[in-house]
Amino acid sequence: MKKLITFNQNLGRKLSKLKDLPLLFLRIILAVGFYGPAMMKLKNIDGIISWFADMGMPMPALNAYLATATENLGVLFLILGFSTRIISVPLIIVMIVAIKTVHLANGFESGNNGFEIPLYYILMLFTLFIYGPGKYSLDYLFNKRIK
Repeated sequence: MKKLITFNQNLGRKLSKLKDLPLLFLRIILAVGFYGPAMMKLKNIDGIISWFADMGMPMPALNAYLATATENLGVLFLILGFSTRIISVPLIIVMIVAIKTVHLANGFESGNNGFEIPLYYILMLFTLFIYGPGKYSLDYLFNKRIK
């Protein structure tokens, strides 16, 4: 038992040196995930406004532009690791609205257009909000220079 505990402690010490990699990977996968919807909205903003209006969303034009800007900035900021904690908040809000307006009625499973994927995005964004972007980011470089 003592050998198992020692092995676990040694493994933990070695793996802690890689702790910034999962944060980088979270940022990249989120940016890739937001890229498609962001581009779709950007290329067809009038269609998005109509879709939002058809769903009964208040101020559909304003909300379409806000969602489009948030997702596009999110892609850029997440890739760069710039203002990661700040952009995480509006992206979480976009995901909550998406769940409420589109996905919730379809249940949990992503195969049924349920809220599974947006929920995962919220959890990943919340992780970035709490832990920050890690050392492979502009935020880290800027914070290092300021200190």
